[in-house]
Amino acid sequence: MSLLLRNQLESIISLTDQEFEYILTHFTIKRVKKKSLLLQVGQQNVSKFFVIKGVLKSYYIDKNDKEHILQFAEPDWWITDYKAFFNETEATIYVESITDCELLSITKKDLEKLAKEFHKMEHFFRVKSNAGYVAAQERIITMLNLTVIERFEYFLKMYPNFIKKIPKYHIASYIGVSREMLSRMAKNVTNHTE
Repeated sequence: MSLLLRNQLESIISLTDQEFEYILTHFTIKRVKKKSLLLQVGQQNVSKFFVIKGVLKSYYIDKNDKEHILQFAEPDWWITDYKAFFNETEATIYVESITDCELLSITKKDLEKLAKEFHKMEHFFRVKSNAGYVAAQERIITMLNLTVIERFEYFLKMYPNFIKKIPKYHIASYIGVSREMLSRMAKNVTNHTE
């Protein structure tokens, strides 16, 4: 289970076995069933999750009770309410498992402790945060500039495994279209590729 985390850490920094074992003591293993809420609006003491197995989503619900998916996370990805985690405020979004999941969670206190004790861990978390900012900016630009069909094609290109792993209504929410429109687009894409 911890091999995935170690591989991700070592893609950016080098670690001894002893360092990795110590780092691992700052994480908690979580196993959750499909449709489990890991974070909900108003929650205090938000943790950050590293996905070992399964798929999660983060989302918010608008004043009309419509769900808007902000992020998906599959194995080797991180997910949380970043505003609540870093600012130590109440959660403003939800994080929920789409499938049964195995996760490693870390608190902000433990993350900062590791960053303080190991400069290379501070470097790792900074690199991952920067990559997250880039991805968020890219998602906003995609939503603003592409047609709905182009957004769907972009989604398929960026996340080819998700079309088989998660319900299509989640994809519709993520790219900002109705389920019906997504079904029509999916049929058109399938017809064009056959």
